[in-house]
Amino acid sequence: MPRSFRSTLILVGIVAAVAFAVWWQMRPAGLPAGIVAGNGRLEATEINIATKTAGRIVDIMAREGDFVQAGMVLARMDTQVLRAQQAEARAKVREAENAYQTAKSVVVQRESEYAAAQAVVAQRRAEFDAAQKRLNRSQRLVGEGATPQQEVDDNHARVLGIQAAIGTAVAQVAAAKASIEAAKSQVIQAQSIIEAVKATVARLQADIDDCELKATIDGRIQYRVAEPGEVLDAGGRVLNMVDLSDVYMTFFLPTEAVGRVAVGSDIHLVFDALPGYVIPAKASFVASVAQFTPKTVETESERMKLMFRVRARIDAELLKQHIEQVKTGVPGVAYVKLDPAIEWPANLAIKLPK
Repeated sequence: MPRSFRSTLILVGIVAAVAFAVWWQMRPAGLPAGIVAGNGRLEATEINIATKTAGRIVDIMAREGDFVQAGMVLARMDTQVLRAQQAEARAKVREAENAYQTAKSVVVQRESEYAAAQAVVAQRRAEFDAAQKRLNRSQRLVGEGATPQQEVDDNHARVLGIQAAIGTAVAQVAAAKASIEAAKSQVIQAQSIIEAVKATVARLQADIDDCELKATIDGRIQYRVAEPGEVLDAGGRVLNMVDLSDVYMTFFLPTEAVGRVAVGSDIHLVFDALPGYVIPAKASFVASVAQFTPKTVETESERMKLMFRVRARIDAELLKQHIEQVKTGVPGVAYVKLDPAIEWPANLAIKLPK
């Protein structure tokens, strides 16, 4: 046998032996019936603290590793331009309010003109009644020879003149009424302008408020993505934080085990960094679709390759008590109790850090 081939076989044997040793060390210890295990890493929900509008970062108060509370201001953006726009909008509000008061005054004036025009119509109609009666008397007296014909003609001319004046006065009433409606439309328009400009002021205030980047939850700053003085686009990331109230481990179980796991099943977690402790958790998600499987399953051995994703979530109150010790990315093993009737073995009983 050639020496090079022999050397290759020895190297392959060494690699195989090392791989077997690693697997042997990492495999779960012998488990009682009704308990299965899967490897995973501790994860948490990540949240990006980002800008709503484009602008320059003025200050960043949070540092990597800081624990922050919901509502805490983490960074500030430059608001000089927004405040100038808001001052301009407020000036337009005052201008629109003045226009609104002027329009209301015009309505009052037009209503007074309408009332005066109606009074003129009433006056002309009273004059018409009097002139009509005078004409009737003069017509009766002229037949008796007591009144000259000229007086009858004058009275008749007066009646016709008053009739024309009544028509003019009625037209003035209609014009005054139309002017009232026009003035009221100006009032409505002025009100609409006020509301629109006030909405602009409110929107700009919201943009100014959003320039204070606040923590939306309690958590820990993981990365500082930007620095003061940088100009970011809308949606530009400034900080990355993890939600330490939503910490979980994702692992995989085979077909024969996952069918007995339901949301709420008891899970105990043991982390490589804390081998002497056992952390309680609950199954918060069990996949309904398999992974790591051939497209067409034809044999029993292939069906055994089906793996389903399971998520074990640690209780939020427990996390809060040990928040300083929570580290994401830590590898560990999740032990799942498939039979609620059995007891956890002593080495997997809950044991929490003090």
